[in-house]
Amino acid sequence: MDTAVNLFIFIFGAVAGSFLNVCIHRLPQGRSIVSPGSRCPQCEKPIAWHDNIPLLSYLILRGKCRECSAGISFRYFFVELAAGFLWLMLWRFYGLTPFFFSGIVLFSILLAVCVTDFETGLIPDKLTFSGMIAGLAFSALRPVLQKETLWYAAMKASFLGLLGGGAILFAIGLLGRAIFKKESMGGGDIKLLAMLGAFLGLKNAFYIFILSPLVALPFALYMKIFRKAETIPYGPFLAFTGAVFFIFREKIEALIFSTYGV
Repeated sequence: MDTAVNLFIFIFGAVAGSFLNVCIHRLPQGRSIVSPGSRCPQCEKPIAWHDNIPLLSYLILRGKCRECSAGISFRYFFVELAAGFLWLMLWRFYGLTPFFFSGIVLFSILLAVCVTDFETGLIPDKLTFSGMIAGLAFSALRPVLQKETLWYAAMKASFLGLLGGGAILFAIGLLGRAIFKKESMGGGDIKLLAMLGAFLGLKNAFYIFILSPLVALPFALYMKIFRKAETIPYGPFLAFTGAVFFIFREKIEALIFSTYGV
């Protein structure tokens, strides 16, 4: 029974990953994610339903379009696989609880954010704004997500996290612009931390802000030294740190409190 349930959750996650691929491909271009239907990125021919089965179709077609034989990015397979595993991981952690439902929404958005930021350097507003609304809604419907018992107290905590998370990076961006005379913090990153604050509250948004640069440091050094990169995508590291906090926030908060008393 457990195996069947796990497989069911994984498949639904992979299906969600297929939709995320549409968002990742179209949102940075400002295109609709509803219409037209799925098409080959090269020949623009519609993809038949039997060629659009998550994971399996990519393997059967060997990563190529049936019509024009053009290669299809491995990213499509990766996102579907990652989404399936993320949903399954959250199910194994939380079972049928509010944390599972809010987690699959948050992690799905964070996965899309990571890929779009790495591929295009953009974090689409439709992803982060949708996440902000979801964070507020989940907090109001299930106050336990904010460690509250009353919906309006949880809503307040979520709203303060949203405002505070965005304000932290907005202030850092202003400071960086004043010091370096150029843009130092993207608007997408600001909205992303605001979204994480809506899910996790103000205190955790602050912790994410403090710790995410440490997570990003090895990658940033590699890109600067070996790739001579001028800009480094920061969103994926905010997303990763936020995901870690969602699952391990109790342990991380306890460790921070026992170490620093905050």
